[in-house]
Amino acid sequence: MSGMDVVVAALVGGAVGKTTESLCDSISSTIKNIVKGTQQLDVLAKNTAVEHIPGPSIQDQTASVSEDLAKTMALLFDNRFQRIGIWGMGGVGKTNLVRNLNNKLLEMNSNHMPFSCVLWVTVSKNLDIKKLQMGIASRLKLELKESSGADGMATQLHRRLKEERFLLILDDAWQKIDLDILGVPRPEVQSGSKIMLTSRSLDVCRDMLTDVEVKMSVLKDEDAWQLFSRHAADVVSLEHIRPLAEAICRECQGLPLAIITTGTAMRRKTNPEVWKHALNQFRRSVPCAAQVEETVYKHLKWSYDSLECEDLKNCFLYCSLFPEDFSIDIVELVWYWLAEGLIDEREDYEVFYSRGISLIENLKDACLLEEGSRKGTVKMHDVVRDVSIWIASTCSEDGSKYLVRTGKGLKEISATELSNSLKRVSFMDNDLEKLPNDFVIRCSEASTFLLQNNPRLDLIPEIFLERFKALRVLNFSTTCIKSLPDSLLQLDDLRALLLSNCKDLEGLPPLERLSRLQVLDLSLTGIRELSRGLEQLSNLRHLNLAGTYKLKVVKAGVISKLSRLEVLDLSDSGYIWKEKGAVQEEEACFEELPCLERLQVLSITLNWIPCYTPQDTITSWINGLKAFDISVGLSICSGPVRDLWLLLDAPKFVTIDGIDLSGGQIGWLLSNASDLGIIDCGGLNEMLQGTSFTYLKKLQIMHCNCSFRTGGPAAQYDLLPNLEQLHLEHMRGVESISELGNLLGLRFQRLKKLLVISCSKMKYLLSLGNSNNRTMPKLEVIKESL
Repeated sequence: MSGMDVVVAALVGGAVGKTTESLCDSISSTIKNIVKGTQQLDVLAKNTAVEHIPGPSIQDQTASVSEDLAKTMALLFDNRFQRIGIWGMGGVGKTNLVRNLNNKLLEMNSNHMPFSCVLWVTVSKNLDIKKLQMGIASRLKLELKESSGADGMATQLHRRLKEERFLLILDDAWQKIDLDILGVPRPEVQSGSKIMLTSRSLDVCRDMLTDVEVKMSVLKDEDAWQLFSRHAADVVSLEHIRPLAEAICRECQGLPLAIITTGTAMRRKTNPEVWKHALNQFRRSVPCAAQVEETVYKHLKWSYDSLECEDLKNCFLYCSLFPEDFSIDIVELVWYWLAEGLIDEREDYEVFYSRGISLIENLKDACLLEEGSRKGTVKMHDVVRDVSIWIASTCSEDGSKYLVRTGKGLKEISATELSNSLKRVSFMDNDLEKLPNDFVIRCSEASTFLLQNNPRLDLIPEIFLERFKALRVLNFSTTCIKSLPDSLLQLDDLRALLLSNCKDLEGLPPLERLSRLQVLDLSLTGIRELSRGLEQLSNLRHLNLAGTYKLKVVKAGVISKLSRLEVLDLSDSGYIWKEKGAVQEEEACFEELPCLERLQVLSITLNWIPCYTPQDTITSWINGLKAFDISVGLSICSGPVRDLWLLLDAPKFVTIDGIDLSGGQIGWLLSNASDLGIIDCGGLNEMLQGTSFTYLKKLQIMHCNCSFRTGGPAAQYDLLPNLEQLHLEHMRGVESISELGNLLGLRFQRLKKLLVISCSKMKYLLSLGNSNNRTMPKLEVIKESL
């Protein structure tokens, strides 16, 4: 154990300020505790082969689920079974069961753990072997060579898995998966390894040659009532409510998903007439789905019917346009809803965004949406999505329909499917090679058409868009289109035009006729200059030019005339933004941007040092933004464009690379930053001492060859009072965090995360002998790798 670890443990434990004798005793005790903790960590390290899967813990489950978990766990320790199938109807709790099983293995002592690694992958209805391979490889930290082809990737996986005693959990399988094609050794040959799969179909289990199949049944009456009561809350104990609540619970027929959804919808409703109406709604519902799914569809349809307003219902149905298991960016979804008129477009960014988040939370509270796989995303449970598509396709009150054909490998669209009854259409994630070029198409009422992620689609026929004159949302992102037809300009109601990652798209037709356009996404396209007429888009609110590396021409007055612009992303654009006086008269300059008085979010890359004072107009303008991401430096290369959807909590990022900071010219920009990254910069000490960092929460300093030693007294006041994360990496001259602490008077009262990586001269983190050091009451994570 390093001396650094002892010092940190003593500090965090509050040892500072004791007598020398008691301090030695404390450190001795701390060492013993750390040794013991290290032994425990060794056990834990051996068990990192299991990855925690978020979800309700077994403590929150019914007795039935606990029993099912115990039975399933026993099968893992029974050598007679190498392939285990868990099957049952949608929404019965199969995923929940294996999730708890996975997490139970995580808690297990390594001496009793039967597997060296546990691999969890979600299969989904549209089987994608490559996606499964990449998921397994990610858990194994194996980099697959895609250039080797499908067979080569399978061989790599097979070779790696032969070294393991693995448990592979295949969640939500809809068809047979060929293990040889996937690259997974057969468990009956690979001693000690097992495969567990969940499916709605017993036939899928049998096709996968399972040794044992466990059918998950619906809950017993007492467990169903317990689950319903938990979600409906204590209102069910009221004398005039209980009989009605019990009747509704019985209507759920023990299906956990229906019970949770219904109980949540009735939570704390005390009027018996509301309960009577709900019961009548259940009993009058006419099932339209296959017999096995009728109960799920009927009850989830009722949950949809009980949503508080039509806008919320339409927002829910809109989510069904995305593929199964797709994590939808929350802010992107809100912009979709705004463009569709589901949120009042008269509101400003902050108001309509808050409204959108409120709608999402309402849907999550009703168990109709759930957390996505990434922060800031949501997704639909696949059964809920099926019900949503069923409603939108067959049961809408106004007779309009959705057409959802996502992730089906389609190469073309049948013109006969496109009719005037369609309201919204999605062909996301297919292999479309062409679009119908047929006069028979009649889609005059469709308001949304999603065609993103069709990488082979390279042409939009002129006549095609002529048949969609009511479109408000059009998405051709991640296609190979090289141009847009002039018929685009006939879409008078178009609010959102999304063309992200159309790398072959080098230009657009004049856009001035699209006067209602609110969102224009040209990120990662090949455009070389901004389209003529862009400056006339007086309603444009969101312009994304991130990663437009070929963009070299931005004429003066074009962007600055977009008076309603609220979100502007210029990060990693090819156009070099310069200060006034350093550009030709016809070129746009940085000082134009403050003309955007409504701007709330800005992302931009500058390769020069912006020298302003706190009194300058541009300073107060930037400080007034809700969120920004500004990169400054000659060698900035940020890689993938930072997604503006990540600015959910209104952070203010500043990254500085390769700049001499000693002149203090950039202090105006840093004084309002919440997240500061400094890379390979000189004059660091002078800048840090001469700048106010009141709002800074995260400080990252990398590759700076300097020391924080001053030889003088420590700063009297904490210059970073709100610092929560400190990250030092490749700081070759730093011997102790105390040096930085003395320089800036740091008290670390809010510090939660401390990372020190590859600082070769670092001797200790903090000096016990320095009176300015304090305990770190909120410290949660220390990572040290010298």
